[in-house]
Amino acid sequence: MHLAYPAVLAALLFCVGLYGVLARRNAILVLMSVELMLNAVNLNLVAFDVWLRDALHAGQALTLFTIAIAAAEIGIGLAIVLMVYRNRGTADVDRLRDTAETGAADEPQPADEKAEATA
Repeated sequence: MHLAYPAVLAALLFCVGLYGVLARRNAILVLMSVELMLNAVNLNLVAFDVWLRDALHAGQALTLFTIAIAAAEIGIGLAIVLMVYRNRGTADVDRLRDTAETGAADEPQPADEKAEATA
């Protein structure tokens, strides 16, 4: 097996995932793009493990750890996205950032309240 085929496929998968992370606004699509990037890394690990004929199969072992970490990441990430959607009503990353920036500026500070009470 040539190493170029899985390496090119992994590079394409990683580029598609990177585009999804940078261009998408929906938080669930961003999580799916991160998963694509992790799968590209897994493909490279297995391909290089086969190409190097490693007796310990370290690439495949690292792939199993990466899959476990990806499963935990998607579980926690999806739970956070669902809670944000329940509280804010949207999963749009740009809107969430905008509401976080304007929400802190709109709240009155304690010093402002004291100045208004004395005036």
